[in-house]
Amino acid sequence: MINTNKIAKYPFLLRIIIFLLILAAIWLPVAAPIYLLVKDRNLATILTMGLLFVEFLFLVPRWGKQVYGQTQLLKSYGLVNTRQNGFELLTGLAIGLSITFTLFLVQGLFGFVSWQNSDNLPRIIAEGLLSALGVGFAEELVFRGWLLDELQRDYNNQISVRANSLVFALSHFIKPVAAMLRTWPQFPGLLLLGLILVLAKRSRQNRLGLSIGLHAGLVWGYYIINVGELVRYSGSVPDWVTGVNGNPLAGAIGLLFLSVLAVGMRQMSEQSKGS
Repeated sequence: MINTNKIAKYPFLLRIIIFLLILAAIWLPVAAPIYLLVKDRNLATILTMGLLFVEFLFLVPRWGKQVYGQTQLLKSYGLVNTRQNGFELLTGLAIGLSITFTLFLVQGLFGFVSWQNSDNLPRIIAEGLLSALGVGFAEELVFRGWLLDELQRDYNNQISVRANSLVFALSHFIKPVAAMLRTWPQFPGLLLLGLILVLAKRSRQNRLGLSIGLHAGLVWGYYIINVGELVRYSGSVPDWVTGVNGNPLAGAIGLLFLSVLAVGMRQMSEQSKGS
């Protein structure tokens, strides 16, 4: 039997394993029947992943109280219900959406893509917003909240940021080998995005609003363009320029835009330290 009072003194990796084992023990008895009974694989995945995140939200406060003696662990992650945090979320959403559309507008100006009309665009915009907010909220709370907090308990800022970005990037490759090999060009972009999102949080006194909004805005913009089929690639340049498999994270132009965003976030983070 593990003494929860001693877990706080365990090394980072051991604490993470214990947390994930507890989470799996809560999740699997409910998730397994869903996978067995629900024939639609996509629906089953949505239901079980949604359930997993709800149970994560249930477990974190108890983990904080029992392991660290903290009663407001979610708030310490940066999840605070303030007008300022809400404003920063909306700001991040606007920045992410603008960057995504600007990227494709630039590609259109150079003739790399052509713009198309799309049916049901209002529905796609609404669906994309809901999906993007869900993804942004969940991933930022997990990676820039829980995981970053656990890293910072053992390591300095530089190691914590690098490790956080690396785990964030690698987590997107938990898939069959064939799919991993097909999507591996996204890895540098995901690594850079992870760094940007940590800097976004640190630039706002460790509130999560800006990083959630920025993450959601990028996802939302790509959802609108991709699902709405708003652009068609001309094939005038290699895929590595525009993005392998049509994903801008896997292309030189996407990396260039992310690099500019990273510089901006770093400057904001430095200004925040000085103020």
